[in-house]
Amino acid sequence: MSWFTRLIETPKNILKSNDSGSPEGLWVKCPGCSEALYNKELARNGMVCSKCRHHMRMSSLQRAELLFDANTFEELDKELRSEDPLNFKDKKKYKDRTRDANKKAGPEDAVRNYLGDIQGRTVSASIFEFAYMGGSMGSVAGEKIVRGMEHALKRNCPYILITASGGARMQEGVLSLMQMAKTSSTVNQLNSAKLPFVCLLTDPTMGGVSASHAWLGDVIIAEPGALIGFAGPRVIQETVGQKLPEGFQRSEFLLEHGLIDAVVDRRDLRDYLATLFNHLTDRSFRQAG
Repeated sequence: MSWFTRLIETPKNILKSNDSGSPEGLWVKCPGCSEALYNKELARNGMVCSKCRHHMRMSSLQRAELLFDANTFEELDKELRSEDPLNFKDKKKYKDRTRDANKKAGPEDAVRNYLGDIQGRTVSASIFEFAYMGGSMGSVAGEKIVRGMEHALKRNCPYILITASGGARMQEGVLSLMQMAKTSSTVNQLNSAKLPFVCLLTDPTMGGVSASHAWLGDVIIAEPGALIGFAGPRVIQETVGQKLPEGFQRSEFLLEHGLIDAVVDRRDLRDYLATLFNHLTDRSFRQAG
């Protein structure tokens, strides 16, 4: 398609990205600078705006394709499905919500497990799928995170967790909250095995996810501009009755205040992780640890 044809088609085909960040239509309007971005060019750039570097949300599969070496990764634990243990009823039944989420984002729930290579090194990864009920963590999501760590233990390889979640899934009540302890306790097994555990916090990482395993990595990094915290900034501001600092709860603010180790552009993530894993798996480092 020529640039002239694309230019003509721009006005009628500009659409905002959906919940997962996946573009719909030929053109996507950047949430950061309102620039019209061509769909295919945006995808080739890792869903990062070429004008303002705004990092748009991605599906778990998009992240896996960006993270792993080509043709080296596979999805694991796909058979797990959410149930309705509390027979939850609100404005809409939980079973109806999960059915809708299955159609929208696939039936594998809010966490997808992958095993693949990053520059030749085998890595186990658990990647949140925000398009599935806002990446909320229920029993299946918690079980998948635990299994992702167990895959790393079985293969004696690094583990990476990529978060994108609004927090615990209220439709599962205390069973959802139990996943915070369940996943956190399994981290001890990675520590005992001296296997690297890296957390990548993306937009957004909130609630019960941020209050548990998301902060337990050996190295905690975040994407630029990601919203990270427990309660949202509006709730906090109303609670404390004070105006919050500029950029509060964004990844750059957290880095400045020592809460995370680095802010990494996703286009540089593979090189960053490869270098990091080389250091963390060095024999002398592991013996000193």
